[in-house]
Amino acid sequence: MNIAYFLIPKSSVAYLYDDFTFRQGLEKMRHHGYTAIPVITRDGRYMGTVSEGDFLWRLLSQDQGFQRSCSMRDMEQLRIRDILRDNSYPPVRITVGMEELLHSAMNQNFIPVVDDFDCFIGIVTRKDIIRYFAGEKKELQTGLLRKIV
Repeated sequence: MNIAYFLIPKSSVAYLYDDFTFRQGLEKMRHHGYTAIPVITRDGRYMGTVSEGDFLWRLLSQDQGFQRSCSMRDMEQLRIRDILRDNSYPPVRITVGMEELLHSAMNQNFIPVVDDFDCFIGIVTRKDIIRYFAGEKKELQTGLLRKIV
């Protein structure tokens, strides 16, 4: 099965640019109600995924030297690329198989999809992957029942 069938294209996905400010990132996540969102460069390359936890850990980071509460105004100098941590949402290529996609979905709510130039082209959601495998299992069971009868 080609995963392009399940792909939600970039034009329909909320994402952040890596040069957005901390505040812009939080506001966009809040507006859409997401807990994690892809981050791309201005030329479209996938950089990683930022989560609510990444924002929180950055606020609580001791190495920033903040001894007082910081305002959103203080966060205008901080860019999304500065808070990206290790890539816990590794992307897959559009040519990946369904089994590998399922493996990725075990640890991620969505799987970022990139082309051969590492440009972000969209996402596949865990929900769609589960729906696919549930439908496949149902077809298999129905086929077995037909053979028995």
